[in-house]
Parts: sequence; C-alpha cells; structure tokens
Amino acid sequence: MPKQLVRLWKRPSYDGTRFTYYLLYIDQHGKRRQKSLGHTDARKAERQRAQFEQGLRMGIVEPGSMKLSEFLEDSLTRTKGQVRENTLREYGSAMRHFIKATGDIDYLRVKHEHGERFVQACLDHGNTPATARKKIATLKRLFQMAIERGQLEENPFGHVRKSRVPKRRIRIYSDDECIRLIDAARRSQIGSPMRWDLLIVTALNTGLRRGELLNITWRDIDFERQVVEVAPKRDTDQTWEWHIKDTERRRVPLTGEVVGLLAQHQAEQPVGYTYVFVPPFRYDRIQSLRRKGAWSVRKGNCPFNNFNRQFRAILSRAGIERGEFHDLLRTCLSNWFANGLREYDVMKMAGHSSFETTRTFYLAIRDDLLERTRVASAQALRWISVANLLQVSSGAQSEDRAPSVTS
Repeated sequence: MPKQLVRLWKRPSYDGTRFTYYLLYIDQHGKRRQKSLGHTDARKAERQRAQFEQGLRMGIVEPGSMKLSEFLEDSLTRTKGQVRENTLREYGSAMRHFIKATGDIDYLRVKHEHGERFVQACLDHGNTPATARKKIATLKRLFQMAIERGQLEENPFGHVRKSRVPKRRIRIYSDDECIRLIDAARRSQIGSPMRWDLLIVTALNTGLRRGELLNITWRDIDFERQVVEVAPKRDTDQTWEWHIKDTERRRVPLTGEVVGLLAQHQAEQPVGYTYVFVPPFRYDRIQSLRRKGAWSVRKGNCPFNNFNRQFRAILSRAGIERGEFHDLLRTCLSNWFANGLREYDVMKMAGHSSFETTRTFYLAIRDDLLERTRVASAQALRWISVANLLQVSSGAQSEDRAPSVTS
C-alpha cells in the first residue's frame, strides 16, 4: 500500500474548549506543511483529506516517488555492506523480472494485485512453483526494508499467496555410495592436485558447506582438541575476504581418523600455503589475481575452478547417477540425527538460524530407519497372519458370490 501523503490533525484551541481539523503533508520541495480546514466535521475532513491527497498524487512527480528501477538501485545502495552479495543479486534478479511483468511503475503504486499477477506470470513463463515462491519472498523482503526506512506503510506482498510446493525428497548418500564416492575420489587423485578424497571425508564428518571447506585455513584447525572453527576471513596478505552464511561462527568436532589424515596432508604441503583444500598452484594464481585487482568476494565463495564439473565426474566414476556436493552436508546431518543428536543440536552444528531450515531441507529418513520401522511393525502385529487373513476373507467372498443350485 502506498504511503499516506496527507494526514488529519485534530488540533485543540489554546483554551481547550474546541478543536479544528488540519491537513498535514509534505510539499513538492520536501517541506512539511499544514492547512487548516476550519471546521470540526470528521466525515467532511476525511473527504477533504482524500481529495487533497489525490491532487498530490496526480502531480507529475509525487513526494518521495521513484520508479521501480530507481527504487531497486536506491535499496541496493542502502543495503550494500549489510547483506551478502548473493542476497543483493537475488534482489536485483527478482525485481528485474517483476518490472518485466508489470512495467517500471512507481514503487508507491505497487499493490497486492501486482504480486498476484506476477506469480501467474512466473508460472506462465515456465517457472516452477518453487521458483515463483522464492521470487515473491525476495520481493517481500525488499519492500519490508522500505517499510523499516519509513518509505512505505504496508508491504504490498505481505498477503500474496505463495504457490504450493510439494515437499521434495531429501537426497542423501547411502553408506555404500559414500564408500564408492571416496574410492572414486581417491582413484581420481592421479594427475590432480586437489585432494578430493580428503575433502569428501571431511564434509561427511563435519557437515561443512563447500564454501566453508574451501575457506578453511590451517589456523582454523585445532589438532590437539580435534575441532575445526568456521570463521570469516579478512582481506590480508595471506587470506581473501570471505563471509560465513548467516554470520554463524561455530566450532565443529573432527574424528581422530580425520585429524590424522589432515595432519598427514599438512606435512605434505609446501611451506607458506594458508588454505587446507586450495592447491598451491591455485593459491598462487589467486594471489596473482588479487594483486591485479581481478579478484572479488564472490569468487572467494568457491576459489576452485570447475568444481561442480569435477565432482560430477567423480559421481560418474562411482556409479552414482545423480547427486551434488551439498548432498554430503545433508547426509552428515541426517546421520547425526539418526545416531542420537537432537534436532536443536543438529541445527547449531550446521549453523542454521531456524529449526524449519534444518527439518525441511536437510533431515532425511535413512534406509536403516525404514528397515527398523518395518521390523517394529512386524513385531507389533506378530500375532496376526495378514496373508492368511486375506485368504480367508477372499474365500468367504467367493462363497458369498457362488450361485445357488436348485434341484
């Protein structure tokens, strides 16, 4: 809903015996103004307020008005440095799609129906319901910040119905797939400086994301206490700037076996290389790009070229048809939950800000839980032979249906 440009003020007289209605507004020069209506009729005052506001809105440029493209640029400028670059890109992408569907209208004129039409436009252009839902949520956050800045009074996307999205099946790797994946990664090491096998083992052990793993430095690992700290990085001579997802700094335990593998890996590394999983040749290349000013915070999220393509090659070599690196995180979290960690503990270890994120996107039902549930059902109904029961029932129905024979 557009911000109200004209307000009513019920101003009392000096002696307090009567009052008069005034109009309060901001003129085209941005100055606060007031105008006396000279009466005390509430209905008449409201009609005059609405008429006066309509007159302001009919001007070529309203006080504080901006086209959506200008509103986007203004919002990105204001929030830069407060949110991650990925979030800024999401704001820009969603708004540009919205402008394409509705036109570059004044942001003060955006209403609920624009949001509903945008959802339908997304679906008509082949977007999935989940994509349309995400775009609306992004625009809602963008306009909510405008409310917090006092630019709007109501969020036009606040009550837009989001497309219903069926809950997707969470992909986790089975124990056998994990073994095959690690073996394929080990065999892929020949001619590759990237320790894919150790990277996969560490991911399954810690539940760290790709960006977190690739930005671990040797200083982050406490070999004596067997923990790794997920910490942001400053732009220094040895490290590049990197931010943690949701700004959740945390410490994650390592098993003794993984600690031993990491210690062996450190002993094999040349002196002076800061990062655990960034190969020396790649580290030297990144340092060269940084000196030339050709490096960015965005690139620091995944400082390794062709990462996804190489991981897909390992999946293929392991005989696994589908999957992604992030599924290692889902596998780790589901294993923690299946082996006794509470949901709250899993959430904190994963660095999530809410239970809903952990529950919806990361906790899957393991095959062994399905088997244990199957055994429990059989044990509970052990006194019933379902097969015999169905056979008896079927036989009884056959007798009922048999035609009678008369002599």
